[in-house]
Amino acid sequence: MSDQRRGSHTVTRLTAHLVWVTKYRYPVLKGEIQKRCRELIIQICDAEDVKILKGVVSKDHVHMHIEYPPSKSISDLVRRAGLFHCRRGKTLSS
Repeated sequence: MSDQRRGSHTVTRLTAHLVWVTKYRYPVLKGEIQKRCRELIIQICDAEDVKILKGVVSKDHVHMHIEYPPSKSISDLVRRAGLFHCRRGKTLSS
């Protein structure tokens, strides 16, 4: 199948469904912040060799269905994307 990642001795397809929720589910992901959040997530995924299968940025949460390489752990991906996103979010809202 063409949707699988192939290595020299392996064939993998690792996927995960990730959800980030704003604190107290406040609807802060609106307008320019929503657009910027989407751009940052795409940049992070491109840099980490992660393919976004589906994704939605709503006003109080972000849904992502991703495919990632076996060389990356899902906990590291979530930590990197979450920390980068939080730092940028504080910068955008201030």
